[in-house]
Amino acid sequence: MIAIMSDQMIEQLRKLASNEMPFGEGEVVFAQGSKVSFIYLVVHGAVRLLRHQSDGAAIVMQRATAGSILAEASLFSDRYHCDAVALLPSKLVSIRKTLLVDQIFGNPELAKMWNAYMAREIQNARRSAEIISLRTVAARLDAWIAWNDGKFPPKGEWKTVAEDMGTSSEALYRELSKRRAVRSKRANPV
Repeated sequence: MIAIMSDQMIEQLRKLASNEMPFGEGEVVFAQGSKVSFIYLVVHGAVRLLRHQSDGAAIVMQRATAGSILAEASLFSDRYHCDAVALLPSKLVSIRKTLLVDQIFGNPELAKMWNAYMAREIQNARRSAEIISLRTVAARLDAWIAWNDGKFPPKGEWKTVAEDMGTSSEALYRELSKRRAVRSKRANPV
């Protein structure tokens, strides 16, 4: 039901789109502090929202992939609170913010779908906060695996998982290596 509602919402949002734009890997979609005039829907690829800290470190606030709304929380903000940077070659469509607000307030079905989407995003944010609050990389990895029903990411995506877990890719690779060594010893006892 929720997937169908989400698909219907994405379909309705595509009808409101004013522009389709390609972005290369590393290209900036919008910058922190810039005026919010558009909300973006990711057609394909992936875009990250990055918030830069005073020490120069960046925190990943969102990783929007195909079928996701980028920076949906900006709908009622004047300025973007993050930078949006294409993680992969991506295609986005822009929807004028004022048009989307008018449509949500004027269309109860779209409003219902929007609220359901936002509720899922809140659940995802809470899940991420819970994972990041865990002390060890091992505990974070266990939680990440549990939240993802035991499914591992595609090859080449572990760096993104490390970012999602709030750890370095090196620390995650060390933990994965330890687990492989333990599995190997179990499979091949001496």
